[in-house]
Amino acid sequence: MVALRVTASLPSIAFVNSLVHCRPAQRPPFAAFASFSSGGATCGQASPLQRQLVLYTKPGCCLCEGLKEKLQAALSLGGSHSLHSVQLQVRDISGNAEWERLYQYEIPVLAKILPDGREEILPRLSPRLGVELIQKKIAAALEQ
Repeated sequence: MVALRVTASLPSIAFVNSLVHCRPAQRPPFAAFASFSSGGATCGQASPLQRQLVLYTKPGCCLCEGLKEKLQAALSLGGSHSLHSVQLQVRDISGNAEWERLYQYEIPVLAKILPDGREEILPRLSPRLGVELIQKKIAAALEQ
């Protein structure tokens, strides 16, 4: 089980400055964006060694909640397929008209951020997959 601590605070100057340098397509509205990481950067600006995933979701979606929980658990697992350098951004499509248009019938949608900043949609993960298999599949997708 993964413990998740949520704190509310004003954004730091570094965080706000990093948003200024994000491309507009990468700059999500604050109300529709959450970031989870097992250690690393914030916003859309990852360190060179950090890989990024984006999970598109919306409130009340049980498949989205289940995948988010499994992804967070997979990020914290060690082993040969460790995802400790991966940052997970959770984006609520109901807070962004473009995301809602693109993904309203597809959520949950998982994408990886490519080095040039574009997103590549990953194949849908079955809700029946265990955390270890999800970790292995994501590690393989991030290697491509």
